[in-house]
Amino acid sequence: MNMRKNVLVAALALGGVAFAGASIAAGEAPAAAPAAQMQMNQSATNWFGGETYNGAPALNVTAALVEAGGGASDFSFAKALVSMLGEKTVNAEVAKLTKQYGEKNVTDFINGMTFAVNDGLKRATEAGVKLPAAPADLKGAKLAGTLVAAGTTSDGTWWSGLLFDKALSHGIHVQVMQDIDAKYGHGADENTHKILNQAMYDVAQALKVKGVKLASLH
Repeated sequence: MNMRKNVLVAALALGGVAFAGASIAAGEAPAAAPAAQMQMNQSATNWFGGETYNGAPALNVTAALVEAGGGASDFSFAKALVSMLGEKTVNAEVAKLTKQYGEKNVTDFINGMTFAVNDGLKRATEAGVKLPAAPADLKGAKLAGTLVAAGTTSDGTWWSGLLFDKALSHGIHVQVMQDIDAKYGHGADENTHKILNQAMYDVAQALKVKGVKLASLH
């Protein structure tokens, strides 16, 4: 992709509202995590920060994101992002991230996210996980808002690791990180998580979601 030729990207990943089958509309504050879940999450920290999540994933939300990107056999990260946020918003975020992190890091982030989604689907298939049909009403800004809520921890901070945990499972998230480290190096893995933290915080602001905090890794 040529970042100077209208590359379409922002930073979203797989997820759902606490992955309990609910969704969140743009502008609504993320629901607080149940006490039992909060206690479980506080028992461990993801590789790159933030609470871990060991509950059941919301595969319907994962399916909605995959469908937005063209389906499991032809998934395009950029296509999913434009489908959710619109071309103008996505291009503005690309320009902002490029100024902040540099073209190479943003390009590596895009490639890292594409690999993470595809590798996550591969690992899920190996584990016998099958995605359901995507909900017909979970798309556009509603899906984007759901993803924001999915990665928001109990203290209001948005962490990429929490979102990835909720996408398919914490175990699959760890497998994908190991695959990224083996193929691209640990620095590339951190770069993907770091820029996603910033980008999703930016998306939260664009959607006017209240109370979302920027992660320390950004």
